[in-house]
Amino acid sequence: MTVQFSDVEFEKLKKMLCVYEWGLQTLMTKLRIVHSDLKSFQDKDIIDHISSRLKTPSSIALKLYKLGKPLTVESAAENLFDIAGCRIICHFNEDINSLVGILRSMPDINILTEKDYVTNPKPSGYRSYHIILEVPVFYSGRIENVKAEIQIRTEAMNFWSTLEHKVRYKYKGEIPKHLSDELALIAQKTDELDNRMFLIHEIISMLNE
Repeated sequence: MTVQFSDVEFEKLKKMLCVYEWGLQTLMTKLRIVHSDLKSFQDKDIIDHISSRLKTPSSIALKLYKLGKPLTVESAAENLFDIAGCRIICHFNEDINSLVGILRSMPDINILTEKDYVTNPKPSGYRSYHIILEVPVFYSGRIENVKAEIQIRTEAMNFWSTLEHKVRYKYKGEIPKHLSDELALIAQKTDELDNRMFLIHEIISMLNE
């Protein structure tokens, strides 16, 4: 299905995406500082890597269409909170809680919502911690608060999510029950793996001490 903005709205969208890109760069800079601070000054290696992405005009248009919202820039800014997004991969479940605490304490970002799918996974088995926040961007003599989404998960959670996404895309969102049951079982095993790996990490830490 091809859904697109009008020429007028598309020109307005390009300007809006510039601001979102600045907001994403600002957020990524803050996250990289957190990462470096944890490793260099606090001797805490809880982040494996950080990635980011900005939604394309076509993906923004399609999501608005699926939500039944107008294909306008104003509608995109009002209804979509994940136009700018970051994904942080941590080593263990416990690292996710530590990182969430750090993000909550940062004075120059405003957290709007949090969804803990780590403690309370979705019925599909999906696990991740989602935060919607605002980051200030100064340009043209004014400050605009840009919304962005941060997803925090372990490598095992990310592997499962990538696999589930491929299956969902293959079946256009209607995954056969035998596959969805298998994915849910894999998600449970993945969580067990995360916990066992953390136990090994704790044992090694105790031995080193």
